[in-house]
Amino acid sequence: MIRRGSIAAVDAPCELDSLNAAREYVKAAALSTGLDEDAVYHLQLAVNEIATNIIIHGYEKANLSGDLTIKGELTDEVLRITLEDSGVPFNPFTLKLPEEKDLSIPLQERPIGGLGVYLAINSADRFDYERDGNLNRNIFEMRLPEKLRSIGRSLS
Repeated sequence: MIRRGSIAAVDAPCELDSLNAAREYVKAAALSTGLDEDAVYHLQLAVNEIATNIIIHGYEKANLSGDLTIKGELTDEVLRITLEDSGVPFNPFTLKLPEEKDLSIPLQERPIGGLGVYLAINSADRFDYERDGNLNRNIFEMRLPEKLRSIGRSLS
């Protein structure tokens, strides 16, 4: 099990081929904290949805290149995964998200857009976005179950 503190960051090119590296990073970090498979899946889903939007809208459609930095941090209470990029600024909370009643509409009849952000917001225990200078930061948190919280943990 990993200890409280920072988890080594990974830089990946902002290309769709990098999504697997992001998913694997999240999976390894989450499993090493002792989170159950359901929580790991939900965190991977949230990160994957936002990373896909970053790559497509922040880089490919803008004809930009750059890296996506994936970093983790473990506190006594949460596992925090942060995606950082310097692509086109985009605050996911500015999208019109589907309402619960709209989720029963068949996918082929749904308007395009917003569902991935909705999934990210509802899959992680906490999801935030911030812009810091030229950096976009998407921050995901999963609360550790009470049995995994330990006041004395520290990086070894």
